[in-house]
Parts: sequence; C-alpha cells; structure tokens
Amino acid sequence: MSLDRSVRWHALDPQGIEHCHVTATARDTRIRSVLVTPAYGLFYKIKLDEAGQSRTIRLERTDGAVLELFSDGAGNWTDDRADPLPGLRGCIDIDISASPLSNSLPLWRCDWIIGQPQRFAMAWIDTEAMTVQRHEQIYTRLDDSQFRFQSAQGSFERLITVDGDGLVLDYPGLFTRAA
Repeated sequence: MSLDRSVRWHALDPQGIEHCHVTATARDTRIRSVLVTPAYGLFYKIKLDEAGQSRTIRLERTDGAVLELFSDGAGNWTDDRADPLPGLRGCIDIDISASPLSNSLPLWRCDWIIGQPQRFAMAWIDTEAMTVQRHEQIYTRLDDSQFRFQSAQGSFERLITVDGDGLVLDYPGLFTRAA
C-alpha cells in the first residue's frame, strides 16, 4: 500500500473532530493524529511494519496522561516499562475508542472475500480511561465500500462505509468524514 494523505472526521457521540495524516510506503506505515473532544484533546501516533502489523502506539492527552505500547508484530505486547501485557497476547491490531482510523488497520492488512467474516483480537484502547484490553471483533466485507463491524462480546454492530483507500467515510452514530 502506498498512501500519503490527511483525513478529518467529525465525532458524533460525543461530539469532536479528528485530523489524521497517514503515510504508507513499502517499508512501513506511520499515522499521526489529533482529536479534540468535549472532555480532552489527544495526540496519537502509530507505526505499522511492512506487513501492516501494529508495532508502536503512543497516545498523549492534553491533561498529561500517556499510554505507550509496543508489539513484536506477532501478538506479544509490552508497555513503556517493557513489562509484558499477557492479556493482549495474540492481538495484532489496535482499536482506539475515539478514532475511526483504527478500523482501517485490519482492512488494510487482510485479504477479503465478499460475505466472508474475519475475526480479530484487538488491543482496544479506552481513551477516556487511558487503558487497554483485549476485544474480539468481526468484520465482514459486503461490497467494495461497506463492511459489517460486530463486537464479538455483545450486540454492537454497524455498517461502516470506506473510501478506496480503506478509510472510514461513515460509521453510523459515531463518526462521519468531514467535508
């Protein structure tokens, strides 16, 4: 994948805005983004390896809270003190609660067959609590621009619309692309 572009989203619940820049080359993908919500501001950066697997993630809120995670690309995670995070074992991708960008990570990394669901173990980051935990998620490609997203833990489900680069255009009730 080759990509060098900026994208903005409006958060709908709670209201906010995100400005994100993605630079992808054959070597790696680097993402830098800033979010502004009613409760906090947040800057994050993500580095993916050449296979699209999450390797480093750093989130920093304007109140000084920081969360930094490191992965070997094979699903083994450590925190900023190099302490292992066994609860995340097997997670390849991350999901940042306040950002639709992280929905693109498994979409970019996998081969898709229309109608065939794929299950992912995600390192889900709660940006309000600045904590991380394992979440099981299911994505199903419905056509060239739509994916069904389901939480394996409950009844949450949305039809996510993406553009040709796999970036979210519409995530009903949560995010929409800014014009």
